[in-house]
Amino acid sequence: MAGSAAAAALLLPAAPALAHSAHSANSAAQAPAPSAAQAASMGLRPAPATVAKKLFGAWLRRDRHAASRVATAGAVSTIFAYPFRAPDRFAGCTGGRDCRFVHTSVNVPGGLDGILMVVSGSKVVKVYESRHLVKPSAAATHLFKAWRAGDRYRGLEAATNRAVTTLFRNRFDPKGVAYIFQGCNRDSKGYSCAYSYEGGAMFMRLGGSKARGYEVTSIGYIAD
Repeated sequence: MAGSAAAAALLLPAAPALAHSAHSANSAAQAPAPSAAQAASMGLRPAPATVAKKLFGAWLRRDRHAASRVATAGAVSTIFAYPFRAPDRFAGCTGGRDCRFVHTSVNVPGGLDGILMVVSGSKVVKVYESRHLVKPSAAATHLFKAWRAGDRYRGLEAATNRAVTTLFRNRFDPKGVAYIFQGCNRDSKGYSCAYSYEGGAMFMRLGGSKARGYEVTSIGYIAD
């Protein structure tokens, strides 16, 4: 019961009254760069970090109207459904568009470790986030669908960096062998979920719990 209560404490109540992380999260949301309006008036495109921090700040304030000014409807819906307390550190932007906010005080499932925003121009067009999946099969199928779509960030929502790196070494071939989900089994180390295909099978090892959420931790293969 104590373990479940501790894990459940990671989850947000109805709105993210963010306790100890609110101050640091708000600090992360403040950017010294020009605002989107100022940038537009100067004929400049706002920096991705500026756009991302504006959405993050609007989410902390539970201000959907402000969020909709800097993000697509889908991105707003995703971030407002985030099940954990707010990440407390802005980890910067990579590739000129992918901006991350990460946790330093709590552990959440998956290698994403918080929220990642994809910025295009003056808007966040896509949000990825750590998932709270309460069934091992949900985590396994989430990762498989991400691999099938060629979407690493989606995979990291429910799997570790190690598992995603292993799985994405080979690209999913829609014209190749068919993968058949065989379900999940519990053993002494947790859970293992399997996909069979002609000539072998792929096994996903999972960790976590219903309270914390499950994640895929490693991938293995066997040949017939």
